[in-house]
Amino acid sequence: MMGFWNTPQKAQLPTMAMVVLMVLVFLCTNGVESRKAKHVDCFQYSAISCRAYGASLADFGGVGDGTTSNTKAFQAAIQHLSQYESQGGAQLFVPAGKWLTGSFNLTSHFTLYLHKDAVLLAAQDENEWPVIDPLPSYGRGRDTAGGRFISLIFGTNLTDVVVTGENGTIDGQGELWWQKFHKGELKYTRPYLIEIMFSENIQISNLTLINSPSWNVHPVYSSNVLVQGLTILAPVTSPNTDGINPDSCTNTRIEDCYIVSGDDCIAVKSGWDEYGIAFGMPTKALVIRRLTCISPFSAVIALGSEMSGGIQDVRAEDIFAINTESAVRIKTAVGRGGFVKDIYVRRMTMNTMKYVFWIAGDYGSHADNGYDPNALPVIQNINYHDMVAENVTMAGKLGGLTGDPFTGICISNVTITMAKKGKKVPWNCTDVAGISSGVVPQPCELLADQGPEKIGECNFPEESLPVDNMQVQLCTYRGNYL
Repeated sequence: MMGFWNTPQKAQLPTMAMVVLMVLVFLCTNGVESRKAKHVDCFQYSAISCRAYGASLADFGGVGDGTTSNTKAFQAAIQHLSQYESQGGAQLFVPAGKWLTGSFNLTSHFTLYLHKDAVLLAAQDENEWPVIDPLPSYGRGRDTAGGRFISLIFGTNLTDVVVTGENGTIDGQGELWWQKFHKGELKYTRPYLIEIMFSENIQISNLTLINSPSWNVHPVYSSNVLVQGLTILAPVTSPNTDGINPDSCTNTRIEDCYIVSGDDCIAVKSGWDEYGIAFGMPTKALVIRRLTCISPFSAVIALGSEMSGGIQDVRAEDIFAINTESAVRIKTAVGRGGFVKDIYVRRMTMNTMKYVFWIAGDYGSHADNGYDPNALPVIQNINYHDMVAENVTMAGKLGGLTGDPFTGICISNVTITMAKKGKKVPWNCTDVAGISSGVVPQPCELLADQGPEKIGECNFPEESLPVDNMQVQLCTYRGNYL
């Protein structure tokens, strides 16, 4: 049996932000949380938008005993609060307690806030999970050929949505789903914990997500997405429990997250084979910074394998990885089409890795047999700079496609210390082209050594992306001010 995470670590706010927040909470004039009270009179938090109205889940009949279903309470609360969309928006507070619930849909100009001792428990009854159509850029579910169970927290065609808290917990209770997956008993694709699609101006922050049935956070077909301060935990042998998967999104910022996963900590996607090509929506302008990842069987950051709509301008920096299969892995195949280009990685520190650099052009799973064998992916301008790795089995395994080489690979100022039982030949390169400088151990000949004077190659762009302009402000919740 796979273990569950029972005592998750909490992601921490920066020290200065914490001090400011403590001072402002002290100044909150409408009361504070009583040790015996069941609700909070006043608190403050950071969000991209503040709200004019607010209510507690308890106001709508919610019962936080861990056994009573709160699906209808969540649905009723959000339906009621949706009337304030054009009047300054509304926020729903989830108090301390264990709140069993099935799926519920969010609304625009809305904030969902979890108390630090609030736990959302995902229902085990499949009747609490409606089935929806496959994503149009995938053509089918990931687990099965049909539809998919809707995510626990779901939203579509929304604007200005915040899902946040004081590191409250969302527990997907995923082992039931993992066992069904392994036994081949799934009728539809497993649900995710949070999925927001066809939306803009989204914040997901300061939460602990554990034991997801499958992917944890999935923004898809969306823009201006801020993901901050998440702690994501799943057993490292749990199937497909990716941490954060930006998918056909523009302007996304992921920062200050701690992820332990049974799959990729972050997987960047944009559709699958002929469906992704036809849909044609790339992921672009993505920032990833200050990430810590543990994933013994997968990547810190994966680009693909579903990348048929294209992936462009990804900037990852200040990354720490421990006991993880690979650093930044590009996964693609014949039939994918699309592109992965303008990728920039710097200041990455790794310990106990199977691979540091891994590019695979033979990642061959397909949506169906309708893919175009002439649809070849374009992989170019891939840059790695200022990286250190210890206890590594193989420095690099870079494989392009015959007749479709992956080009413009640049690796500079990288020091890799091989494990005692590491590969005798640390690099394996086929059908790739690029340059290197200041790399230890010496890379393969296809990455031509430019000498130490070129150690500054593989430059990281200095100009910021528009998503860096997304700012948070201090907002206030006061109980029962509808």
